[in-house]
Amino acid sequence: MNVVECDVPSGSMLGRELIEAAYFRNAWRAPLSRSELGVVEVFFGIFAHHPMWMKLLLIVRNKVASLAGLDAPTAAEILHVEIRDRYAVGEKLGVWPIFFLSEDEVVTGRNNRHLDFRLSVLKVPDGDSTSVVVSTICTVHNLAGKLYLFFVVPFHRYGVRKLMANALAARRL
Repeated sequence: MNVVECDVPSGSMLGRELIEAAYFRNAWRAPLSRSELGVVEVFFGIFAHHPMWMKLLLIVRNKVASLAGLDAPTAAEILHVEIRDRYAVGEKLGVWPIFFLSEDEVVTGRNNRHLDFRLSVLKVPDGDSTSVVVSTICTVHNLAGKLYLFFVVPFHRYGVRKLMANALAARRL
């Protein structure tokens, strides 16, 4: 099995009400051949390995966002991902604050004036094996949030799937 689009898992801590109320939601599932990995290791196996072109796009996007007064990661945070041994709710995992952390799921995200987003990385049983599901949900607050998603969603859909496929190919998952 490769990376396939799926529903946001009902067992996610994102919560059914939040998922159903989201303006945008998507989820991608991939096999986890290294089931011994913790959820933080799975997160970094996917999101700590952006190709340089993707990092540059994120830096430009974040610079524009910060000029508009929005909370956004710095170029240094994008270019030099800090990986520590332990994490707790409220700390940053990569560039995003942690909202929930358990043995099988981490939920990160950011709240801003235009929208709130949550990203879940969840290890799920898949028959005799384990899969990872990366889910994203966005709740918009105004027209700026809708316009932002109009432009970003195609890149997001491609980017998350590509990062997961790259992690599979490199045997990080």
